[in-house]
Amino acid sequence: MILVADSGSSKTDWLLAVPGQENRAFKSSGLNPYFLTEKEIARIIQDQVPDMVALGNDITEIYFFGAGCSSPDRHEIVSNAISSLIPNAYISVDSDLLASAYATCGHEKGFCCVLGTGSNISFFDGEDIHDGQHGLGYALGDEGAGTWFGKALVTDYLYGNMPDDIHAKFKANYNLSKEDVIINVYQKPRANSYLASFSKFLSEIRKTDYAQALLHRGLQEFVDTNIKCYANYNKFKNHFVGSIAYVFADELKAVCEKNDVHIGKIIRQPINDLLEFILKRG
Repeated sequence: MILVADSGSSKTDWLLAVPGQENRAFKSSGLNPYFLTEKEIARIIQDQVPDMVALGNDITEIYFFGAGCSSPDRHEIVSNAISSLIPNAYISVDSDLLASAYATCGHEKGFCCVLGTGSNISFFDGEDIHDGQHGLGYALGDEGAGTWFGKALVTDYLYGNMPDDIHAKFKANYNLSKEDVIINVYQKPRANSYLASFSKFLSEIRKTDYAQALLHRGLQEFVDTNIKCYANYNKFKNHFVGSIAYVFADELKAVCEKNDVHIGKIIRQPINDLLEFILKRG
């Protein structure tokens, strides 16, 4: 059996190909090795997907693609964690960008953009991804991502920059104080996921002028910072993966059309297309 994982900072989708049966899906928290140790990753897998771990003796190959898995030492953290639970399987670890490229581009050249909890971009030449200078994370980057919109909403709320009706609605939903935010952002782990959680509020107020202005500003910043730095950005399709891209596809299409950015696929999560690609590749 072949197991594929697509892991962001917030959640991990697992899909197990079982010969002669339907694929089996599992979910766990995000397993980003920048934020979690080897032991913490192993404990999360053991605690949150025990039914999957119980099938370990039958799993022969594991392909893990994750946020934060951009260097050999981070690969090793994830690989060691998984092998401590499923010791007999072949394990491959690579970046979530490659997963998105496989799921959207297939074997064709194109740009693959991630707009989920965080944001990133890479150029896929049909075989490998070519990283740029992006993917700086929630503190320095994540333009147009959940963390970017979450930060914008929280700061507008605390600074009193929201329209009165939206401010009242945000307060009723979250009842935040400055102290709450400071503790969760600067003292607790997973600050990126915490900030991104507020981006869901945009769906509730989506049709308001405030939300539309914020969405277009964040998506425009992604295009300006991440896409337009490539001289050939309008020569290939730009594919998008992630919850922000999927939920706010209409706004994304409008911004891209205005900037001569040619859109390819927009998918919420790559896991099904990713497994299909790996199985076909053999």
